[in-house]
Amino acid sequence: EFARLKAGIEAVHRHAPKAVISIDTFRADVARRCVEELGADIINDVSGGILDSEMFATVAKLNVPYVLMHMRGDFTTMQSLTDYTNVTTEVIDYLAQKIATLRDLGATDVIADPGFGFSKTLDQNYEMMNHLERFHSLNVPLLVGISRKSMIYKLLGCTPAKALNATTVLNTISLAKGAHILRVHDVKAAVEARTIVMKTLSSTND
Repeated sequence: EFARLKAGIEAVHRHAPKAVISIDTFRADVARRCVEELGADIINDVSGGILDSEMFATVAKLNVPYVLMHMRGDFTTMQSLTDYTNVTTEVIDYLAQKIATLRDLGATDVIADPGFGFSKTLDQNYEMMNHLERFHSLNVPLLVGISRKSMIYKLLGCTPAKALNATTVLNTISLAKGAHILRVHDVKAAVEARTIVMKTLSSTND
C-alpha cells in the first residue's frame, strides 16, 4: 500500500506542487510514513480507527487533519451490521465519542464523515441525508462522500457510470444542508453545484 501511495503522491507533487494531498488508509504506519516521508497533508480513515488501534495516537502525534468516518465491522462484515434504532442519532453519538477520544489524545483537527454506504442500508443512507444538518452538532467540519455510490445507482436501476446527474443532485442537497467538504470523482460538476448553492444561500432581497 505504501509503495502505491508513494508513486501517486510523488506524481501529484511533480504535476501539482501546491496540491493538498489526502491519503486514504486505515493503517497507522502507512499514514505516518506518507505524512513524514512524502508530505501528505490529510489522513482519511474509512474505518474511523477501528481497524488499527494505533491510528488515533498516530494522528495526534502527526498533528494533521484526520477524516473520521463511521463504519461498523470490517469490509467483509459491514453490510451485515445495519441494525440501528435511529441511524442518524447513533452515527452522531458514535462520531462524538471518537472525536472526544481523539481530542483527549491531542488531535485538534478532526473532520466527520457519516460514512454513506458503509454499514447502512439504502434506506438508512437516505434517512441520514434527510437529517444531515444534525451532524453540525459535532462542531467539526462535515465531509460527505456519495459520488456514484450504490445508494444512487441501485435506487435508480442504473450503473455507476450513469450516476453523475444523480450524484450532483445529492451533492447539491448536501451543500444546502451545510456540508463543508465533498469527496467526488467529477470535480467540474461538483464545483458548479457548489458555486450555485453558495450563490443562492448568500443572496439577499433587493
